[in-house]
Amino acid sequence: MRQHTRMHTRRLGASLAVLAVFAAACGDDDETTSAVTTAAPSGTEAPSGTTESMSLKAAGCPDPLVIQTDWFPEADHGWTYELIGQNGTLDAKAGKYSGPVDDITVEIRAGGPFVGFSSPSSQMYQDPSVFMAYVDTGDAIRNATTQPVVAVFASYDKGPQIIQWDPAKYPDVKTIADIGAAAGDGKILYFESAAYMDYLIGKEILKKEQVDASYDGSPGRFVAEGDLFQQGFATNEPYSYENLIEDWKKPVAFTLVHDTGFAIYQSALSVKPEAVAANADCLKAIVPMFQQALVDYMTTPGPTNSKLTEIVTEMAQFWQLSDELNNDATAKMKDLGLVSDAGNGTVGDMDCARVQTLIDEFNPILKANNVEGVKDDLKCEEIVDNSFLDPAIGLGF
Repeated sequence: MRQHTRMHTRRLGASLAVLAVFAAACGDDDETTSAVTTAAPSGTEAPSGTTESMSLKAAGCPDPLVIQTDWFPEADHGWTYELIGQNGTLDAKAGKYSGPVDDITVEIRAGGPFVGFSSPSSQMYQDPSVFMAYVDTGDAIRNATTQPVVAVFASYDKGPQIIQWDPAKYPDVKTIADIGAAAGDGKILYFESAAYMDYLIGKEILKKEQVDASYDGSPGRFVAEGDLFQQGFATNEPYSYENLIEDWKKPVAFTLVHDTGFAIYQSALSVKPEAVAANADCLKAIVPMFQQALVDYMTTPGPTNSKLTEIVTEMAQFWQLSDELNNDATAKMKDLGLVSDAGNGTVGDMDCARVQTLIDEFNPILKANNVEGVKDDLKCEEIVDNSFLDPAIGLGF
């Protein structure tokens, strides 16, 4: 569990603070962003031009088609829930949301406590009913021999992982390299075994003595000590610290880990390698539907964001959402360039040159740390496949 980026980088400790932080959060702000859509509606029909408009059932898609996510429903997952729409069926106890998409049922499974905090790729290997899973590029590299996966769609062009600080305490800090120059010993809090921290230390951007892996998700130390640097997500912590954490309630400064060169594709929708050939028709039919769902979500996020809040409320666990938090997250996705067409007019594709650079830089670090799943001479094409995307579907930004 500790080796899986999404689980340990922000989420595992959230239970210690989240009730106090988010219970008071409420709102119905229906913020929208501008995007270019294609003609097909989300969640009901395959976009034209995909496998001759073949139905998902005719394309051989499993029914139900199960997608394993990495946490509770949240804005980061909004595009996946957008595919099903507002009228799905929730099994709150099991963390499953399902509904008709074209002529099959799609089932979205929450992660975290619903799967014993197992990673999505582990679930896909343990449970044969899981067809697709969210897997970060860093984990795909790290587990290339033990749990190999191939990413077929990336909702994030830039990962939302951040390090934050008090700008009043550190007015001259702008980058993670600046953090490395400013932070004293033990002043950078993060979740143990975070892949990005292995990278930052391995690249000598930060020093081992500067980092403290005892972070548990609670804001307590950051608030009390005032001079710490702390990990988070751009889509969550900046809003929460400024608006929800009673003993703070002021802006935090932050910078994206992505900008250091750890340019992963966060939570990329992935399948087992054998599925690329065995389920090619299905992937050709459904991947453009994921593209369109992301376009639709980014165009009008309000309804799905409200649905996410409703789903999490019905789940009645420690994780809490509000419409205001979700809408702020969606706005940041666009404003920070986290979600975009990456300059080529197509949403969801992955740059193999970028991935190969990360492989070539990260693999030696992982090997030096004796990580079991490293594959020598790993190539981007072994973990990324853009061939199922419809190049005509884009966000327009």
